[in-house]
Amino acid sequence: MDPIWTPSAQRVAAANVTRFIARVNARRGLALEGYAALYAWSVSEPGEFWSELANFADVRAEWGEGPAIEHPERMPGARFFPTARLNFAENLLRYRDDHAAITFSNERGAEQRLTYRQLADEVARIAAGLREAGVGPGDRVAGYLPNLPQTLIAMLATASLGAIWSSCSPDFGVHGLLDRFGQIAPKVLFTADGYFYTGKTLDSLGPIGEAVRQLPSVERLIVIPYVSAAPVLERLGNAAARATLWEHFGTRGAPLRFTLLPFNHPLYILFSSGTTGVPKCIVHGAGGTLLQHQKEHLLHVDLQRSDQIFYYTTCGWMMWNWLASALATGATLILYDGNPFHPDPGVLWRLAARERITVFGTSAKYLSALEKNGYTPEREVDLGALRSILSTGSPLLPEGFEFVYRAIKADLQLASISGGTDIVSCFALGCPTLPVYRGELQCRGLGLRVEIFDPAGRPVRAERGELVCTAPFPSMPVAFWNDPDGQKYRAAYFERFPGVWHHGDYAELTEHDGIVIYGRSDAVLNPGGVRIGTAEIYSAVESLPEITEAIAVGQDWQSDVRVILFVRLQDGVDLDKSLKDRIRTAIRTSTTPRHVPAKIIAVPDIPRTRSGKLTELAVREVIHGRPVLNVEALANPEALEHFRNLPELGG
Repeated sequence: MDPIWTPSAQRVAAANVTRFIARVNARRGLALEGYAALYAWSVSEPGEFWSELANFADVRAEWGEGPAIEHPERMPGARFFPTARLNFAENLLRYRDDHAAITFSNERGAEQRLTYRQLADEVARIAAGLREAGVGPGDRVAGYLPNLPQTLIAMLATASLGAIWSSCSPDFGVHGLLDRFGQIAPKVLFTADGYFYTGKTLDSLGPIGEAVRQLPSVERLIVIPYVSAAPVLERLGNAAARATLWEHFGTRGAPLRFTLLPFNHPLYILFSSGTTGVPKCIVHGAGGTLLQHQKEHLLHVDLQRSDQIFYYTTCGWMMWNWLASALATGATLILYDGNPFHPDPGVLWRLAARERITVFGTSAKYLSALEKNGYTPEREVDLGALRSILSTGSPLLPEGFEFVYRAIKADLQLASISGGTDIVSCFALGCPTLPVYRGELQCRGLGLRVEIFDPAGRPVRAERGELVCTAPFPSMPVAFWNDPDGQKYRAAYFERFPGVWHHGDYAELTEHDGIVIYGRSDAVLNPGGVRIGTAEIYSAVESLPEITEAIAVGQDWQSDVRVILFVRLQDGVDLDKSLKDRIRTAIRTSTTPRHVPAKIIAVPDIPRTRSGKLTELAVREVIHGRPVLNVEALANPEALEHFRNLPELGG
């Protein structure tokens, strides 16, 4: 297979990873050449690699005299930099100049810009307010917020004190908020008065007032005026007595101080999607998050201070945390709040042209929807500054690669990336010095011993199996909240293959040393005992112009499993016999006869998580008449009703 894109010699020579290789060679007396050699060294000598990465990234820390890794043979149980002390916020606020730190806009056309100097001043003010409120190391501070500059400021202020930040977006609703924050008992809660989406103004004060009544731990509620210049705090009900407006919180001119804490001191609590029960509370440490993100931004994304980096995300998705860390490179963060298709599909691309975005991050689902819509950014806007597109959330199908290079820009690095909330980062991602192959993630992440295991736990190449990591890495969770003996943590990742991180992706390591993701392991179909990844079916089906999107699940049937395909059709299209035949032909041609569904059924909507991922497990439960344990975790739970008691599934 020929690559779909190859970097120029000039781009390779100028890349951060090329400088890093030269620096490691000089400092360690090595002769590494190219990414493959660097990767092999990074997993064979992890202590040296992570030490060199920290040096290259100029991580601000007191390192102490201890080893880079204590108990490297334990997984879980290894400790990185056990004698180090640092502060996460200090590393993200190392610059205090007039370079742009944050540029914000929303679907209403509002804009806000902050320099690094202004950002530091605001963080100092809010940190002073938190300190006056009694917040200290280990306390939880939560945000129920849109993707605003104030959200980043509140997080950085929290981290500067050594408190723990946790956030979710306001579309989660009261139940979703309580499912998450009710477990971690925040001391202070930040909210906006509302938010905008698809031209509508949506209220947050009513929901947050109701939620705070059920969160006795919340001592202070900070309200950010967003949809109104003067929010009516009385609408919070009894919670109004604990409320303060953002501009009245803290002390202007307060000094910016940072509390130094151990490397593994908790920084974030992130939440699993919660579609199979109450969300897991995943605790991530400051040092591991910082090192892993610095590695990915500097070496895999090739981020420079002159860059404008954008990721379409909410603060309820880990990509928000990932984007925030780019402040450590001194780049400019581009934030957007609103529907990416309102008022039309060009809104994010006009933003990219206006702000001269160099790194554009989005989801595979967005790119698929853009293609179905017929919008061609390359024809509509000037993307001369754009050099990289990042895609995650679900596997980017091969057709998605072709769309990007055909309709967006022919000369850029398309980095399909994959990891998750569990590691607040990526197992497989891009590299600016490597070619891009259609349908493949370019490489395994440096310092991560990623393998593909067969059912017996043996590493395989060019075969499908379970994506695992066989050695410790810094951004493994510190713990799960309220899991004192670590039993839930071990059960989540280490039961399938003892001593090995089992991530739950069904994947393949290719001849190019890239990765192909075929879907989640727990959503893999198993007709006749043969494992089939759902991504392969979606790739074939969604290539048809009549299909907006599809979801495939396995139905228990006559002592076996049969494949059921649900499709959402374009407006005005009927699922007649001709279209069903073309769907089956497309699947059979692109895959194998075993992939061909036994039933094809049209539905008006397909359920997804709040980060846009299809929920095969929820649909599978519904068609079998079993309860879905936590429908509030879905962005559109009403869509599940379309799958209930379908007569087509009875024969």
